[in-house]
Amino acid sequence: MDKNTLRKKRAKRVRAKIFGMSECPRLCVSKSLRFISAQIIDDGKGETIVSASSKRVKGAKNDVQTARAVGAEIAKLAKGKKIDKVLFDRQGYKYHGKIKALADGAREEGLKF
Repeated sequence: MDKNTLRKKRAKRVRAKIFGMSECPRLCVSKSLRFISAQIIDDGKGETIVSASSKRVKGAKNDVQTARAVGAEIAKLAKGKKIDKVLFDRQGYKYHGKIKALADGAREEGLKF
């Protein structure tokens, strides 16, 4: 099996266990070869509450510092919507590098996982 197939299996396994509601929505992270993005989703209503992407960060590169900035931005937007606690959905990506940096950036701004 290739890396992407294994990631999708991990994502399916994790996603079966978490379900974001309005009192504790889901922070979903996705990344590509050029960008990293995060969304806070209310699965009960089926809508995205806030989103942030490295496309909007000034001078963004595909690196750990940009991922940390995206995490800080999503936390600030969440605070504006009075959200302070979320479930972290890493979409099957391993918790290191950019994914860990995004989570750390969100935690530094006061978002609780």
